[in-house]
Amino acid sequence: MSEHVRVLAAGDHFILPSLIRTAIGDELPCEVAELTLGWPLEPFGPVAEVSEASDAEDELIEALAHTQVLVTQMGPVTERVLDACPDLRLVVVCRGGPVNVNLDAAKRHDVRVCFSPGRNAAATAEFTVGLLLSALRRIPQAHNLLAGQGSWQGATYYTYEHSGLELEDLPVGLVGYGAVGSRVARALCAFGAQVMVHDPYVRGEIHGLRVQSLDELLRRSRVITLHARLTPETRGLIGARELALLPEGAVVVNVARGPLLDEDALCDALESGRLSAAALDTYATEPLPADSRLHALAERVVLTPHLGGASRAVAEKAARIAAEEVRRWVRGEPLAHCLT
Repeated sequence: MSEHVRVLAAGDHFILPSLIRTAIGDELPCEVAELTLGWPLEPFGPVAEVSEASDAEDELIEALAHTQVLVTQMGPVTERVLDACPDLRLVVVCRGGPVNVNLDAAKRHDVRVCFSPGRNAAATAEFTVGLLLSALRRIPQAHNLLAGQGSWQGATYYTYEHSGLELEDLPVGLVGYGAVGSRVARALCAFGAQVMVHDPYVRGEIHGLRVQSLDELLRRSRVITLHARLTPETRGLIGARELALLPEGAVVVNVARGPLLDEDALCDALESGRLSAAALDTYATEPLPADSRLHALAERVVLTPHLGGASRAVAEKAARIAAEEVRRWVRGEPLAHCLT
């Protein structure tokens, strides 16, 4: 059957089409066409039915002619695309969730939709620890003073009043203990931090001390890092009340999802000095608006543009996971990560 299957590798500037084509070629012989899609500047797609998708419906429709399998990261698999591509039978998304796919429409068209879980857990965990260290020791601020302004004023951080905290013996609370949180916990334990974990859905052994309530975790943590999934229950999980429970001078790190954290409440706590620092990679609105209050807090915050999951290994893993799913489908084997 494989020689009769045509695959479109609709990659972008991160998950390169060539990575997808090579990964599929390692799994089975079939025809693979390549298409490079642009990366969206806004977090929501061109139509309301999908989010975080490339603005390339027409381009995708044209490339999908007589194609049974689509492997993509950002391709907008909308109802219009599905209507125009009757040969399409399988869509594999190279990310942790098919946010660029209209799942209801895919079901109506009898199209199987798969995703690629776990591909960026290690990268995101490492990035979290990097941001945490940057915030604790004010590394970006010192760098900007010296490299950007030629100023030695960052040396004032080598005073008792302005110096940062070290991880050894520091109470660090993790909100969530999934694939990313568990890796962060192991890394922090290696630094000698006092790791505490709150996750009501995790059973069994953990790295660190299990704390039953979120309030207790917050009261005991000099630093908190967020690793919870974004659900209706966790949206706004850390707001003004929760931030007030943290010890004075605490640090907040979020490399998970922006809406877990109330940004206005965070800015209030930073402006008042209640919190000493924050490190953020994700935001309630992305890209971060020019009028965000966070921009005026550069001395206290470390800001990065949603880069936590960006590593070459992540792109390679995603392509490999997707290729394995294509192989299963071609051979009539059960799909490992299918949602329809």
